Amino acid sequence: MPFTARHAAPDQAPTREEIDAMPGLVALEFGTNWCPHCIAAQQLFQRALDVREDITHLKVEDGRGRPLGRSYRVKLWPTLVLLRDGQEVARLIRPRTDDELARALALLDAA
Repeated sequence: MPFTARHAAPDQAPTREEIDAMPGLVALEFGTNWCPHCIAAQQLFQRALDVREDITHLKVEDGRGRPLGRSYRVKLWPTLVLLRDGQEVARLIRPRTDDELARALALLDAA
């Protein structure tokens, strides 16, 4: 699944249990549509994820009291959690370069 442009609304976000049970590679992105850091990172994420059909990209709207973000201890946006078979392999917080993201994806591929 290529890059996902929209955040899942809080009532449509998957649960932690659903994500933990997901097979394969998952890029779980936390943020909001109004966050300037999130907006700035979108082209970076899109360039990296549009060419990766093997990665499921889930974009979740985060905020105070949202259980999924709290379960991953998200404090800053955007946070990209890379998972293999439900297990965290790498995490990027406010990435700024293609190289940062490429290094994290390489860890996902190596796991």
